[in-house]
Amino acid sequence: MSDADLALPASSAADLVPIEDAGLNASAPREQRMLDGWLLRFSPGKAKRARCVNALYSGRLALAHKLERCERAYAEAGLPMIVRVTPLSEPAGLDATLAAMGFRRFDDTRVMLLPEIDALAARSPIDLVDLDGDEFAHTVGALRASPAAQVEAHASRLRQTAVRHRAFALREDGRTLACGQFAVEGRLVGLYDVFTAEEARNRGLGTRLCRELLARAHADGARSAYLQVEADNHAARAIYHRLGFADAYAYHYRTRDPRAS
Repeated sequence: MSDADLALPASSAADLVPIEDAGLNASAPREQRMLDGWLLRFSPGKAKRARCVNALYSGRLALAHKLERCERAYAEAGLPMIVRVTPLSEPAGLDATLAAMGFRRFDDTRVMLLPEIDALAARSPIDLVDLDGDEFAHTVGALRASPAAQVEAHASRLRQTAVRHRAFALREDGRTLACGQFAVEGRLVGLYDVFTAEEARNRGLGTRLCRELLARAHADGARSAYLQVEADNHAARAIYHRLGFADAYAYHYRTRDPRAS
């Protein structure tokens, strides 16, 4: 993907701004600050959205100088510096410039959109267990075998979020088979951390869980939905396509720190 692939018509870019804003708000950690128009986040959890540079505005500093300041800030936080590159990133041409400076590209991601979720409001309900933020972080962390530090960072982010999150688990005989959460902002809902236990896959549980999450979000006032999924996660993308989601835009990350992943 080149800068040309990331470029969007002005009307399309305007349409994507509310989705990008909602995604940033839903993943906001306590540990963040602005630097010359860029949003720097320092949460040490799994989600790279919460531990990367989001290039929101061009700012006034020379790019090389701004990148040096960002690298110092992440070094002080004990984290590798990662830049998230979206169609809305500024300054223009940022992706090509970073590539020329030796920033490797990784984790191509798709933001998928379902413009209308009304059709999913009528469903055959399934029993889900409501979880608070700490319970959910530990539940999905156990399914993913995440390190304790990542689990705690996730829990901490959910404790202080300003966006309304609801989290659930699908259980059978005391075992968690799948879990997921959603974040509602106005009429827009984002699905996050949808995960099915390895031994419970290929049973349609992911589809049923997503339908139920969207139905409950609809009852909470949401009318459109978005989600973020790695481009090569074909199994998850197949589920989302069946539900009616389509790709809205793509983003990826760049870094020159060999530790970053």
